Amino acid sequence: MVGTWRMGPWAVLWMMLSFFFLLPSVRAQTKIPLETVKSWADAFGGELYSIVTKYSGSLLLQKKYKDVEPTLKIKEVDGLELVKKFSEQMESMLRRKVEAVERLVEAAEDADLNHEYNSSLEFDYYNSLLINEKDENDNYVELGDEFILEPNEHFSNLMVNTTYSDIQLPTNVYNKDPDILNGVYMSEALNPIFVDNFERDPTLTWQYFGSSTGFFRLYPGIKWLPDENGVVSFDCRNRGWYIQAATSPKDIVIIVDVSGSMKGLRMTIAKHTIATILDTLGENDFVNIIAYNDYVHFVEPCFKGILVQADRDNREHFKQLVDELQAKGVGTVNKALTESFKILREFRDAGQGGLCNQAIMLITDGAVEDYEAVFEKYNWPDRKVRVFTYLIGREVTFAPNVKWIACNNKGYYTQISTLADVQENVMEYLHVLSRPMVINHDHDIIWTEAYMDSALGVHGYAFLNTNNGYILSHPDLRPLYKEGKKLKPKPNYNSVDLSEVEWEDRDEILRTAMINGETGYLSMDVKVPMDKGKRVLFLTNDYFFTDISGTPFSLGVVLSRGHGEYIMLGNTSVEEGLHDLLQPDLFLANEWIYCITDIDPDHRKLSQLEAVIRFLTGEEPDLECDEELVQELLFDAVVTAPMEAYWTTLALNMSMETEAGVEMAFLGTRAGLMRNVLYVGSEKISNRIFLTQKDKESIFTMDHFPLWYRRAAEHPPGSFIYSIVSEDDSEGGGLPKVVTVSTAVAVSVDGKMGIAAAVGVQIKLELLQHKFWMATQQPNDSDCSALDGACPLSCQDDILNCFLIDNNGFILISKRPSEIGKFFGAVDGSVMTQLINMGMFRRVTMHDYQAMCKVPYHHHSGARPLLSPIYAFLATVKWLISDFLIFLLEFNVSSFWHSDNLADAKAVFHHSHKHKKHDTLQPCDTEYPVFVYEPAIKETNGLIECGDCQKMFVVQQIASSNLLLLITDATCDCSFFPPVLLDVKEVKYNTSVKCERMRSQKLRRRPDTCHAFHPEENAQDCGGTAEVSISPTLLLLPLALLLQ
Repeated sequence: MVGTWRMGPWAVLWMMLSFFFLLPSVRAQTKIPLETVKSWADAFGGELYSIVTKYSGSLLLQKKYKDVEPTLKIKEVDGLELVKKFSEQMESMLRRKVEAVERLVEAAEDADLNHEYNSSLEFDYYNSLLINEKDENDNYVELGDEFILEPNEHFSNLMVNTTYSDIQLPTNVYNKDPDILNGVYMSEALNPIFVDNFERDPTLTWQYFGSSTGFFRLYPGIKWLPDENGVVSFDCRNRGWYIQAATSPKDIVIIVDVSGSMKGLRMTIAKHTIATILDTLGENDFVNIIAYNDYVHFVEPCFKGILVQADRDNREHFKQLVDELQAKGVGTVNKALTESFKILREFRDAGQGGLCNQAIMLITDGAVEDYEAVFEKYNWPDRKVRVFTYLIGREVTFAPNVKWIACNNKGYYTQISTLADVQENVMEYLHVLSRPMVINHDHDIIWTEAYMDSALGVHGYAFLNTNNGYILSHPDLRPLYKEGKKLKPKPNYNSVDLSEVEWEDRDEILRTAMINGETGYLSMDVKVPMDKGKRVLFLTNDYFFTDISGTPFSLGVVLSRGHGEYIMLGNTSVEEGLHDLLQPDLFLANEWIYCITDIDPDHRKLSQLEAVIRFLTGEEPDLECDEELVQELLFDAVVTAPMEAYWTTLALNMSMETEAGVEMAFLGTRAGLMRNVLYVGSEKISNRIFLTQKDKESIFTMDHFPLWYRRAAEHPPGSFIYSIVSEDDSEGGGLPKVVTVSTAVAVSVDGKMGIAAAVGVQIKLELLQHKFWMATQQPNDSDCSALDGACPLSCQDDILNCFLIDNNGFILISKRPSEIGKFFGAVDGSVMTQLINMGMFRRVTMHDYQAMCKVPYHHHSGARPLLSPIYAFLATVKWLISDFLIFLLEFNVSSFWHSDNLADAKAVFHHSHKHKKHDTLQPCDTEYPVFVYEPAIKETNGLIECGDCQKMFVVQQIASSNLLLLITDATCDCSFFPPVLLDVKEVKYNTSVKCERMRSQKLRRRPDTCHAFHPEENAQDCGGTAEVSISPTLLLLPLALLLQ
């Protein structure tokens, strides 16, 4: 049945009144007229555009490049051809370094052949700790004669002696021991070779030689300083380069006795022994640890039945677990030995692990069982697995048994009674593993972790990785972290995997191809972080890769789609270009290599600009310069020359009343040329470090273009990018004072567009604020008849909050100075949330696999276009000597000492080594948000329900910029909305995922050589009263070859 219900007017009125009283009262919001905000944005944008185009001269520069377009050629780069050419050049360069090492090896072997050991030898040498030291009678102390030291620019201005080497020894090595004296006397023959190598190849820096007895000969000679406790702890024998060069890849299973008899000091010694063994392993080695008493258990249950790569993360993880071991029960070693042999056999048969040396390290205070049957079943007669035994404690009752195990399995036996005995006794196993190499007189080339960079700009860069997939160089490789005000090396600084830097390569297609040494190409869409992770670029990158013959390295070159794959070739005469190069406002990217200045000593003091000028004038006919890059430089000098007169005229005619606040104009070109002019006296400049070496982000460096150039290059030419330092980056820690404004200048030839330059100004924030507040107000006599909302209106009114924000949401202008530089979402979560929901801003999740995270105290713990191949290769070479990243070559037992941290390695350069303090940060994975404006949305507005009121907001794009005008109602309190923060969050992995990640064996390429056994080695030289005979060639340790 259908019916109708009719109400009279009084009933309706009664119902409306009832409904009104039932609802909470909603305060009417401040209505902001959209037309008003648009007019403010247009007025402010027009004023800004007028100022920045006038004082930057951007329109003039664009015109000058437009005028020369008919003479320009834009060439597309062949990425595969380029990466192959780089590879060949690097192979040739590295071959020259190998030849230098070979000369040292030959000289050392000859010297040893001609040296007869003399146990009573008396010999004075230059001890690096004692040189130039005098006693109370003003006489030089023993081994401390006068040793002339002078600052040398080639060696980072350190005090050095380039005619002689000197000797460093750790504190626990007696400097007059007969073995030391004989070794030092013999190795004196290397001094003329050091000098000759340096004369032949002035790009070499440090060369050095080490000894199994503990001395370290370093050229050029330096003064070594002890730490604050008077101790010299640097011991070359403890370093990864020594160990990796002395032995082939190793599969190691460490077995530790945790029975009740191991309590107390014995367990402490055993734990230290394990940690010391772990420190002798590197990325080419594999390891596991088994503890045994009544039962056999893996110290990491996740690693049961397998071997894991002995990278730093796994080694440190093992150390933490070993530290927690407790002694109890009765020891039964048979089961532990059986489990160890099974793991080693399974890995060997499956073609996994190092596929070379295999060994078991048995750490115990005694062995009473009948274990011969285990060896008969699993290791005899071939004895493919060596067994090294470490008897813990002073008790000798079980010494024969423990020694028998080692001697019958091609191993070595030692007894460790005190913590001080651990280091020397652990090192004995390395001497045994090196026997086959020594007997064969093999001189393998050993390459350890290295660092270099060959950035081709934000639209192109080169990178290197090792056979293990670790990065040697990459623009995003960040080996240092900030702790307080100090920069420190990350613990895993030299074991960052390619997949952690090129993390968009989720299927590891790129990584797999490069580790396999393939030559090829692939394309990926990538997100590139900028400005310390506050901004992001979306690029399509083409990756070109190949191997470097004779090394375990692979080389990649990356070109970004679009103008990143083009180079521009201009044409101008030397006379015309030279005239413009001599202008006083011009300077070059001094880290770039236009001319090679570090070969000839007479050229080393030349700046790159001075070298280019001398090359062009013929003053230095011996200078080698990149002619293509120099030609581009000349072209840019001519095209940009009119800017000097333009800027000067403006500076002379500036009205300080109307234009106060414009402080500087500047430009940079694709060839690394820069010009700038000051519109105020230098003493009045607000940002004194801008365009100086102190502000690397603002200048051309070896691995990137200036930030203002890179950002401008990713926006439409003619659109200006406004940048303000964030609150935590401002000079002196105060509030930001200046705004950097830049725009790209493009050229187009035959449908191909390239970025020729970027130009900009730096203005005081006060000027921007003044123009902003002037533009965002209506006079009292305004005609408000056509406006829907409050009128007249002004941003100075208490009812409004007015902001100027950039395309990543950072505040440039606010009524409250403390908010300038902050992310808008942290200031007003309600509006930011709405802008994200409306699509005006989008959240992009970024990942950082090189992060450092706090741990509880109790734990242990771009827009440079591609330049010529010659330039890029020379840039690659030059980066090899950056003052904190070291590239070294090992030959036989020679190269880079790589310490627990880079600060320790730098002891060689800074002559001191301090004990590592308790870590408060450790490597971790993090994710963080970046917010990006969608430029297609020019304007938007909305209402936010905030309890008893509605908050209105209006957003309007500022034309020809990356700025947004944002007006909000200040009378409605929406503070219950949570802020939108840029918090970095550590990625926590659950137990199963963590285990899976730890167990996963990433693809790696094994070293080409293996020296596991030799039929002539004496297996009965196995410890105890016997001594391991060390061949002279084992004394041939490190030679560092650095390029500068």
